[in-house]
Parts: sequence; C-alpha cells; structure tokens
Amino acid sequence: MSTNSFDFEQLYSAKGFHEDGTLLLSELTAYLQQATDLKAPALSYVEPDEMLRYWQSWNEENQHLSDSERIKKFCTDLLSNTNHLQNPKYVGHQVSAPLPIASLMMLIGGTSNNGSAVYEMGMAPTAMERIVTDLLCSKFGWDHHSRGFLTSGGTLANLTALLAARKFKATEDIWNQGMQKPLAILVSSQAHYCVDRAARIMGLGADGIISIAVNENFCTEENAIETAYQSALAKGREVIAVVGSAPSTSTGNYDNLEALGKFAKDKDLWFHIDAAHGGPAIFSKKYKHLLKGSEWADSIIVDGHKMMLMPALSTAVLFKNKNHAYENFNQSAAYLLEDSIEEDWYNGAKKTFECTKTMMVLPWFLLLNLYGETLFESYIDRQYDLARAFAEAINHSEDFETAARVDSNIVCFRYRFKENIDDQNKQLRAYLLKNSNYYLVQTRLNGSHYLRVSLMNPLTKLDHLRQLLDEIRKVVKTQKHLSNLSL
Repeated sequence: MSTNSFDFEQLYSAKGFHEDGTLLLSELTAYLQQATDLKAPALSYVEPDEMLRYWQSWNEENQHLSDSERIKKFCTDLLSNTNHLQNPKYVGHQVSAPLPIASLMMLIGGTSNNGSAVYEMGMAPTAMERIVTDLLCSKFGWDHHSRGFLTSGGTLANLTALLAARKFKATEDIWNQGMQKPLAILVSSQAHYCVDRAARIMGLGADGIISIAVNENFCTEENAIETAYQSALAKGREVIAVVGSAPSTSTGNYDNLEALGKFAKDKDLWFHIDAAHGGPAIFSKKYKHLLKGSEWADSIIVDGHKMMLMPALSTAVLFKNKNHAYENFNQSAAYLLEDSIEEDWYNGAKKTFECTKTMMVLPWFLLLNLYGETLFESYIDRQYDLARAFAEAINHSEDFETAARVDSNIVCFRYRFKENIDDQNKQLRAYLLKNSNYYLVQTRLNGSHYLRVSLMNPLTKLDHLRQLLDEIRKVVKTQKHLSNLSL
C-alpha cells in the first residue's frame, strides 16, 4: 500500500465516527449485560502463551472481514478475554467497576485529546481540576493555602509526593546538586510496594526504606515508630519523611495516622499519607474516623479508579501548602511556560510529573455535579459494611478464619485445612482461578497464605459471598485429586 492511499478526510469524517461509535456502543452495551450475568464467570482464564498466540494470529485470521466486521470482531474478542469487573462475582483486585457514565467521559477526553500541560491546551479540565482538588483538600481539613492536582495513578502520585518531601525536608539541594548524603523514609512493612519503588527511584536504596513494625492487625505499631527512626539514624541516614497507609494494601487496615502525624511534627519530618484506596472514606460520616490524623499530613493521594467509581487511571495529589505543589519540579521551559512570582495554578506542567496528561478530571467533575458527595458516602458505607458482614459470616463458621480486623472493603481469609494449611490454600486459589465463576486473589501475611477479596462492585451482595464460601467447601470436598489437597 502506497503512502498516498489513505483518504484522511474520510478517516476523520463525523459520519464515519458516528457509524463506528454506534457499533462500539452497541458492543459495550451487550458486554455490560453479559458481564452482570451471574451464570457467567468473572474471568475466563487463558494461559499467557496461548493468549499471545491468539492475538499474534488475529489479523491474519480476520483479514477476510470488512472494516466494520473487523471492528465488531475485535470488540467481541477483546471483551471476552477481559476480567469482567461488573460481574458481582468479581471480588479481586482494587480496581473499580466504573459507572458507565464515568466511562463515557473518557470517550470525550480521548476524542478532544486536550492535554493539560499549559492552560490553553486544557482550559475547561484545568478549571475543573482546581475545583475538584480544592474540594478534596477541604474534606481533609485543610484551609485555602492547600492545593492539589490529578496525575496518572497512585504510583506516580506517591513518587511526586515523596519528591516534594525530599525537596523540602532534605538539608541539601538535591534537585540542583544531586544527592550527597544518604536519606531515608519511615514506612509500614505493609505499605504498597510502589512506595518502596518510589524510594528506590529517588536514590534512597533498600537501606533507605526503614520499615515500621506492625501489630496483629497489620497496622503500624505506635511504639515502633521511634525504634524505626533511631534505626535510620544509626545507619547514618537523614530521615525526611514518614508514610502512613490508609489503608495497607494486603489487609485493608488503616494505620494510626494521628500517631504518625504527631511523630512527624515532633521530628520536623514530612508526613505523607498513601490514601489511594481508602481516602474516599473522608466522604463518609460513618467511616471518616479511620482517617483521623490526616489533617497532620503534608501530602495525601487519593485514587479515583479505586473507591470512587471511576475508570483508570486518575489520582489526586494533595498538598497542605500550595507552594509545595508548585516548586517540586521547578525548572525552565521558556517555550512552554513563563516564570511568575504569583500563583500559577492553571499551568499543570509546573506541578505534575507528566508533561501531557489525559482529561482525567471529567469523571470526577461530572459525578460530583450529577450526584454530589453522597454518592461516594453511599458507596463507601455499602462496601465497608459488606466487608464487615462477610468477615462476621466467616468468623461464625467452623471451616474458615479471617486474618485480621476488617477496616475497609478488603477481607483476608482462609480455609482451615487440618494440615499444610498454607500450601492447601495456595492450591485452592489456583483451582478457583481456572474453574470458578468467582475471581478472587491471594496474599501472604507473616509467611502464611490467605485468600483475599476486595469488594469493589456495588452489585455484589452478601448472598454472593456466602455462595463463594459454599463453593470453596464444595471444591474441598469433591476435588481431592488436587495436588496436596487434604482434609
């Protein structure tokens, strides 16, 4: 095909867009109907190599189809090989089943494709982002001196916040002169692995990540904070920050943020809270106490794509002091930005790691304006209540046990095999992955193996979870041929 064979006017035509869009919307509508079918599996698992071969041959296998037929076939094949988060039996990873209207906002963003590095390239989303992040700052008890922005996910958000900690708490000008002395952060041993990754990217190394011991519920032990701090000093490290988890990833338990915040203040350290998952509890009158102490924080992150019913990928990075938001990435880019002595809130490239980012604010702004804060309160209350009810059902049974107190919508539990309990639960989960309509995950806590559910879908009910327990019982009873399964 020659380079001059494409009719770009036709490729960009509104008529073609309407035809393709109608087809895609029809396919997605059918997908949503099928995804919520309780008789269908949340995930039809395929081995990685088999999936790779399938898509490697996809073009050749479908060359005989027309363009519209290929688009339809592509959608069907793609969606049938995805994890169906809208299925009530999806109880796996911490990713939301987004509200359909929120997902449609990404179509608008993708079509208009306005980045937000500078105001002219994203006028409306820039203003919306200021409104949304100002609201979040106020919910956490901060005043008008605070400021925030959205970025591409919790990993990047944590890195951005910890870079600010390094800039404003380290005794050296690392941004301009490089790192001259070893630094450290204090963080729970149960924190999300991206905090560890961020610290290594910043040059702290493994020795610069000082773990704070946890209690029986896998939350930071208050008495262990000072011990961790002294351990860092003994290694010749300059401690710049304390990181709190709200909640921890494996068990979903909230750290004692108040104790961490007071310690950080006493030692003049930066206090950062990774509230990617559990931050939206701030909207709940019933559960916002879990975030007590967040007002002490210098920075907080909150994901929209976890507990706020939005599609991936979108995370709010909030700073108590707005200057920390603007001075983190202070450098010259004369072709793009002008130096200003006044607050330059509307030029995103001065604040974010990205130079170009999507219009990720659209779902935030629309959901808040359509349904208000009560949408998030209702969702948090429902999912957290459901997790407590499920844990109660587990603990009232004779054949299951939970790993820890339940704070959020995450529950870790296991079947009480009479022997080889860790290996047995590992084998059990492997069997369920390939043979069950449910999709759940696993974790290790203090060296022990547990099944783990994150109750993300607001269509999941307690009856579905009771049925999960019954299905596990049936597997244990009938599948004795499974490797290492014993009663």
